[in-house]
Amino acid sequence: MTLNPQYEEIGKGFVTQYYALFDDPNQRVNLVQLYNAELSFMTFEGQQIQGAAKILEKLQSLTFQKINRILTAVDSQPTFDGGVLINVLGRLQCDDDPPHAYAQVFVLKPLEGSLYCAHDIFRLCIHNSA
Repeated sequence: MTLNPQYEEIGKGFVTQYYALFDDPNQRVNLVQLYNAELSFMTFEGQQIQGAAKILEKLQSLTFQKINRILTAVDSQPTFDGGVLINVLGRLQCDDDPPHAYAQVFVLKPLEGSLYCAHDIFRLCIHNSA
């Protein structure tokens, strides 16, 4: 049982790096470096994806060019394997669409002295209720 004592700093740093790459269409391709070739999973608006290449394919298929993002909260917890669980709550606006709240969860796992994004779940907070 190895808890990472720097989980807060790691969580905030990861989120800053991730969104800096994601929000710049010219840098989005570099997100592939944050995922493991085989072990990473992403759920994007309910679509399940596995592996860095497939995740990158999904990210590159997103057509918006301009993103305005406001982070409301970044909460992190250490995991018992030395990783970090990160929960992000925010609001984003893509191109000329109206702004929407969103939630994103990341799980960073240790591998060979570094951390990779093992799990990434993204969902807009749009409710389909009557």
